[in-house]
Amino acid sequence: MTDRYGFTFPLEGVPLSEHREVLLEAERLGYTDAWTAEVDGYDAFVPLALAAAWTDKIRLGTAIANVFTRGPALLAMEAAAMADAAPGRFCLGIGSSSPAIVERWNGVPLRRPLARMRETLDFLRQAFAGEKVSVEGESIKARGFRLSRRPAQPPRILVGALREKMLALGAGEADGVIINWLAPDDVPKVVSVAKEAAKAAGKDADALEIACRIFVVTAAEEATARGLARFMITAYLTTPVYSAFHTWLGRGEALRPMTEAWQAGDRQEALKLVPDQVIDDVLVFGDRKRVRDKIEAYRKNGVTLPIVNIVPVSLDAAERSRMSLAAFRELTAP
Repeated sequence: MTDRYGFTFPLEGVPLSEHREVLLEAERLGYTDAWTAEVDGYDAFVPLALAAAWTDKIRLGTAIANVFTRGPALLAMEAAAMADAAPGRFCLGIGSSSPAIVERWNGVPLRRPLARMRETLDFLRQAFAGEKVSVEGESIKARGFRLSRRPAQPPRILVGALREKMLALGAGEADGVIINWLAPDDVPKVVSVAKEAAKAAGKDADALEIACRIFVVTAAEEATARGLARFMITAYLTTPVYSAFHTWLGRGEALRPMTEAWQAGDRQEALKLVPDQVIDDVLVFGDRKRVRDKIEAYRKNGVTLPIVNIVPVSLDAAERSRMSLAAFRELTAP
């Protein structure tokens, strides 16, 4: 597989309306991919629709589009529209997201995520093939849907995955997986599970796509970067799914005091108890060489598509924009 290098857009602090120039510059700088996220800012598809009209070469992807907050037919239609708008250069990354996003913010029960993902994959494959789709599954019940505008080139589908079962689903039944919140040294364990699943499904394990979102924290002072890192880690790694993931990776005992303080409602104590080693493991910060070397370590350990997610340390919008653009340019400068 050709070396690929992506970034998360829209960049923090930069208005979406100004991303035409950003994306064209990304193509000139050598970025091969631009992928959206979907948390509490923009949705996954609107920025990509604009990017499809603004660019000619860069590959576009969702990392991830939520399968619980969309019905399967709507997801198929969104993906088909993107595949038609950017022929041959759109990838659909899907995931089950988190209880906060699915249940608290959208009022949708997050139940049986593995079944939801498997049934969504089955639905999408049939829909993209032009079939009339009916699914009576554990999570999805849909009858008689057919895409009236089938994409000429169906998109590759990647599954947001952490542990064995979801990794096996993405590798065995889709075109690859999207991983995040792990260290370069964790990647071989994740890749091994994915490749074994691909082989078991009779697929070429070497053709499997392993996309990884890599959080790059930008700050003039390392202490400032570490401060933000503590907030990020307590926000993510205290959630059940990420806590279980890092227990599987071997960090369960190291993170236990932080997690227990967080669950007890003592947020300040939890911040203090974030292990420095975990900060060093799962986030990227420092001078240009240190950042680039760590990104390369992910690639050497099995990631086929690093997707840098630039996190500027500032509350001022203009400064966030400046820091985001500076890092975006520096990460690909020769």
